[in-house]
Amino acid sequence: MTSTTIRVLIADDQALVREGFTVLLNTQPDIEVVGTAVDGRDAVTKTAALHPDVVLMDVRMPELNGIEATRSITENPSTPSKILILTTFDLDEYVYEALRSGASGFLLKDTSGSQLAEAVRVVAAGDALLAPNVTKRLIDEFSRMGAPRSPKRDHIDELSKRETEVLALIAQGLSNAEIGAHLVVAEQTVKTHVGRILGKLGLRDRTQAAVFAYESGLVTPRT
Repeated sequence: MTSTTIRVLIADDQALVREGFTVLLNTQPDIEVVGTAVDGRDAVTKTAALHPDVVLMDVRMPELNGIEATRSITENPSTPSKILILTTFDLDEYVYEALRSGASGFLLKDTSGSQLAEAVRVVAAGDALLAPNVTKRLIDEFSRMGAPRSPKRDHIDELSKRETEVLALIAQGLSNAEIGAHLVVAEQTVKTHVGRILGKLGLRDRTQAAVFAYESGLVTPRT
């Protein structure tokens, strides 16, 4: 395997799903399935041991469900793995809670092999998994559910004025190219801003940056 190989852990209580996804992903030259987990607790343990780049996490599992397992993994700074939630229902309530818990995106279980591989690549790169209009609809919806966790506002104060602008546009589902056009700056400049935002806020990717923007009150739904 090359140094750019994406290491994946598959967590699902159904053996058929684990085996099927393993076969599909291992056919990709840049992806390697380094392990599988049979439940949420097993997923947490194996993530800590194997340090995969991406964890494909089922929501409904015994012992520890996918949401709790996701929260346990993302709250541990020694396991910087990205979490891609697997679900059988488009935009179900568990997806919103999973994103609140630190997941980077979600994927339907009936996705094709090529879509699965591309989703793994996108999440591993720290980019938005969903198309901008879908991202906005998703974040907009879960932002209305329940009380926000209200992350500390002082973290936002660490951002420059331009970084704050970029963060707000990320939360609206805009791509780097669209943000660049909106602010009349180069796409590479936007990418640099995004990297600094993630670093200052201690976030894993732009999906979590969007979640942070909504839950901190910087952006409100449908603004």
